[in-house]
Amino acid sequence: MKKLIALSLLITSLPTLADVNYSLSIDQPQHHLGNVEVEFPKTVQAHLDVKLPAWRTGRYEMLNLANGVRYFDAKDSKGNPLKWEKIDFSTWRIHLDSPSKVNLSYQVYANELAKRARHIDDSHAFIDASGFFMFSEAFRQEPVTVALDVPKQWRSVSGMENHKGQHSFTAADYDILVDSPIETGINHHYTFEVEAKQYELVIWGEGNYDVDLMLSDLKKLVTTGHVIWQEYPYDRYVFMVHATSGAGGATEHINSTIIQRPRDRFGSREDYLAFISTAAHEFIHTWNVKAYRPKGLAPYDYTHMNYSKLLWIAEGSTSYFEDHLMVRSGIETTDEFFNVMTKTINRHLQTPGRKVQSASETSFDKWINQGGDHAKNYSTNIYLEGSLISMLLDINLLETTKGKVNYRDVHNELYKQHKLPDGFTEQDVLAILKQLTGQDYSQWWLNNVTNPAQIDFETLLSKVGLKYERPIKAKALASIDALAKNTGELLTLTHVRRDGAAWLAGLTTEDKIVAINKQHVGKNLKASLEAFNAGDKVTVSFIRRDELHETTLELTEEFDKPKKVVADPQASLSQRAMFKAWIGVEHPAM
Repeated sequence: MKKLIALSLLITSLPTLADVNYSLSIDQPQHHLGNVEVEFPKTVQAHLDVKLPAWRTGRYEMLNLANGVRYFDAKDSKGNPLKWEKIDFSTWRIHLDSPSKVNLSYQVYANELAKRARHIDDSHAFIDASGFFMFSEAFRQEPVTVALDVPKQWRSVSGMENHKGQHSFTAADYDILVDSPIETGINHHYTFEVEAKQYELVIWGEGNYDVDLMLSDLKKLVTTGHVIWQEYPYDRYVFMVHATSGAGGATEHINSTIIQRPRDRFGSREDYLAFISTAAHEFIHTWNVKAYRPKGLAPYDYTHMNYSKLLWIAEGSTSYFEDHLMVRSGIETTDEFFNVMTKTINRHLQTPGRKVQSASETSFDKWINQGGDHAKNYSTNIYLEGSLISMLLDINLLETTKGKVNYRDVHNELYKQHKLPDGFTEQDVLAILKQLTGQDYSQWWLNNVTNPAQIDFETLLSKVGLKYERPIKAKALASIDALAKNTGELLTLTHVRRDGAAWLAGLTTEDKIVAINKQHVGKNLKASLEAFNAGDKVTVSFIRRDELHETTLELTEEFDKPKKVVADPQASLSQRAMFKAWIGVEHPAM
């Protein structure tokens, strides 16, 4: 009896969970404005710090989302004003004279559709909590509710559970809320069930998409999770699609994804494959990133950069696996898969930065890496490099274990051993590699991850019965190893390949090419070089800072058709067996 009384006293003494309640009213959608109210539970400290995230999950870039906040106000539970001050770019401090609930109100300007954090117009709102809802570390683990007051004809959909009607949702805590966007507005909505899992497709915007085809292929896609992982981490999943103008991209979330494409970029086979492969990429993220992710990203710090040297696994490996699932499900043919591989490999080989920046370095620097000419010459990226290193490791594992172990096994072990909230480290990955193969991969890691990878694609692909070769009818062309755009009567250089002919001759981006060997250039750089051969020395006249200059260079060789990945019709039985162990379908030559 005494034990029961003691247990009862212990239970009653534990703090009870108190909801953080959010509401968003949209009565001026045409002006991209929303009004937010937040009720925080009773606070006993002398002050409460509240923050709006400075970035959003899935996009490793500081976005400074607090710049859209105006009319901030704070009151206690009796409606009395509370003193507050802004203490940094994304944090407000509310001062309390006595314990009380804290009620906030503020306006949000939401007109950044492409960042997929906040957007409101007269037809819809896309609500990522990062761009709308402030949080306090003191109450980050408390349950949350969200209530929307939106135009009457709007429909609201989220991966979160409905709370009180279709415009109200609930989540276990702020981390779930911030990873569960809401699409509300005038949209098309479809539901389907596959293997006892519930799915929804919601499309905002009209376009040349084929809903029946989308639904058919999504049903095929969602059956492929077991190809890599032992179980599914969700019971319900929402595919959100924006058919838009001026925005493109996608972001993974814990129970959903948002995919944006131009409204007229769904119809052709190439465009459709780009859409459905994006869906596959974000679907894979449900495990890789949302169920397990590198240490440094777990738990998220919403107001600072979250550094990791393993983003190439989080993103690049996801890109690598997307085509595997597409082929296995029958959505994509092997020839289409080879075309994707061709583009990836050729883009890698045309990026001089691959010899400068390793996968580890580009992962850590993702927050500050930028595009442009210098980036192409001195950097790479987590998607491209990570995808190819994943392939290199996958084929190495298959070869080492005679087809018994592959890279999918590595990710299944990461899921089993390192589910959130803990993140995994480089040593964890190396330990799994040793566990699966009995081999020490430390030197392999040093050669290909810590240092820039040097990949012999002909040798690598031959192991799985493929060839990387130039088409027989490819024509040799003269080149200056640079790209240019037509700017009226001149050609302006947009990229000068490091250590190429133009680079060595001193040319740089923004130089305006006037003539080659005193002959005025045409509207196309390649056409202007058709009269020359590789090895010819030419004089290039160009304008820099409004002054005319000349330089001499030796033309190099390129081809009108790049090398391609194709099936080797002479592949041996062992190569064909390795191909099937690698991709999961028969070799095309079978």
